[in-house]
Amino acid sequence: MGLFGRKNDTATTTATAPAPVNPELAALTGDYTIDPSHTSIGFVARHAMVTNVKGSFADVAGTLHLDGTDPSRSTASIDIKMDSIETGSADRDGHLKSSDFFKTDEFPEMTFRSTKAEALGDDYRITGDLTILGTTKEISIDLEFNGAATDPFGNERVGFEGKSEILRSEWGLTWNAALETGGVLVSDKIKLNFDISAIKNAA
Repeated sequence: MGLFGRKNDTATTTATAPAPVNPELAALTGDYTIDPSHTSIGFVARHAMVTNVKGSFADVAGTLHLDGTDPSRSTASIDIKMDSIETGSADRDGHLKSSDFFKTDEFPEMTFRSTKAEALGDDYRITGDLTILGTTKEISIDLEFNGAATDPFGNERVGFEGKSEILRSEWGLTWNAALETGGVLVSDKIKLNFDISAIKNAA
């Protein structure tokens, strides 16, 4: 089920006819807080031209505003503590926090602020400003709406999965090392993965 509703395959409409509002989706409209204990924001980088290294951030905070009747009014705001980076290697984590990469002492946070949301059939795309090392660039994230549920503690939850790709050099992340066999140690292209659970705020 898509957050922005499914196309009406049986109705004949004109270009100016308003899309029907799904009451289940309209009921999701509201403000949500990201649940960090059930949320993962990760990345994948090519290493030595032969394998992938995966990492994630343990300290994530953010808010969502969902509009089930007008998708374009949905918004997202995410803050990530860069010191919380985890790749499965303490030495590699330390290098990523250093002046070669994220300079976490000087730039402790990475942020995303949405500027646009649009329907893509049953799913949607959110576009916004990603800030790393004080540099802000626009990215688009393709998202799949996984559904909504009330958990055993009475929290109303929604879930999303998403992905995007960036070139890290556009944010000033240019450190690398040449390989004897050709190529470089770390890819410029980075794949971003989002698995988000958010809880609806009390009215």
